[in-house]
Amino acid sequence: MPESLFKITHQCAGTGARVAELALLHGKVSTPIFLPVGSQATVKSLDTPDLERIGIRMLLCNAYHLYLRPGIDVIRKAGGLHSFMRWEGPILTDSGGYQVFSLSSFRRLTEEGVVFRSHIDGSEHSITPESSMAMQEELGADIIMALDVCPESDAAREKQERAMESTFMWARRCREAHGPTGQLLFGIIQGGTYPDLRRQAAEQVTSLDFPGYAIGGLSLGESKAAMWETVGSTVPYMPADRPRYLMGVGSPEDIIEGIYRGIDIFDSALPTRVARNGALYTRGGRKNIRRVASREDMGPVEAGCGCYTCSNYSAAYLHHLFRSEELLGYRLATIHNLFFTQQLIVQARAAIAENAFLEFRKSFLETYKTTDEDRRIEQKSAALKGKKREDFPEAS
Repeated sequence: MPESLFKITHQCAGTGARVAELALLHGKVSTPIFLPVGSQATVKSLDTPDLERIGIRMLLCNAYHLYLRPGIDVIRKAGGLHSFMRWEGPILTDSGGYQVFSLSSFRRLTEEGVVFRSHIDGSEHSITPESSMAMQEELGADIIMALDVCPESDAAREKQERAMESTFMWARRCREAHGPTGQLLFGIIQGGTYPDLRRQAAEQVTSLDFPGYAIGGLSLGESKAAMWETVGSTVPYMPADRPRYLMGVGSPEDIIEGIYRGIDIFDSALPTRVARNGALYTRGGRKNIRRVASREDMGPVEAGCGCYTCSNYSAAYLHHLFRSEELLGYRLATIHNLFFTQQLIVQARAAIAENAFLEFRKSFLETYKTTDEDRRIEQKSAALKGKKREDFPEAS
């Protein structure tokens, strides 16, 4: 990868944390970076001006969902995904490998690719590495992902080995099929929570010389300790001069821990999903706006927060909206959570540049307290990931 495409500007001594500039077709972005999830060409309840005011620079959309609805041909007629959704910044598209393999009995793996039934109408479809590349190239995303096999995190070693080998073979086919579009194609490293398999997978996939690499198959129900042990045993085998992407991870505490270990890119539906459940991020942890304590709280959700929600509305008003099931509550809560996440990223970058990330991490984790309720929400989120997509068509 040319140095001009991914330029590391700061490296924090004593940690893996780094700040870099990543040049993409639709502009440069600074890393570390968090990508809100807009699986179906929308971040639920928000529009483009909302995202721009929050400071969001890049989004994740999902090729699987867009292929099924509205269809690649519709997006092509609109002039590509950016034009279709009126978003001018960079976009990363997930190949859909995870979504397809979440369909359980509704898909089957072949040598060519995967055959599956739509969670929308039950119609049969197939995706191959070649068709995945064609699909994502048509969408016009800035970063596109190789098609991978994503087994359950607790799958037996033999199944993880087969998934790892198929992912490598498909990555090679994606590399060969990818045209000179200017899009960056990232390879994905699988291997479950087995350190030797992760090392083998990393060595295999990096041998294909992708411009970036992702760690896949985590945050699917395994313990936090197992997840971070796996990340820690994988990152050393990922090239230091390429962006590193931890797929599907994005709670505030996990972003900080990921940055500490050298991760550059994060994505997750968690901040927006918990917002719609009334869980709002604060410096002290999540706040359940539905609870009676907020009923007469005329102050903002968090004092000092500069988001649109906290600048204009009281916690009591948000409490009322959620208790009344008013749609505005979902939008205001989502704005707040994404603003909180974006500011956390900005603050982390500043701390890295000042070689003070260790102190920043320590201070944040001492203040930001997770609770049993938080863990239940994350467990539910992980369970949603593992369920058949036809049961949760709007899960993102």
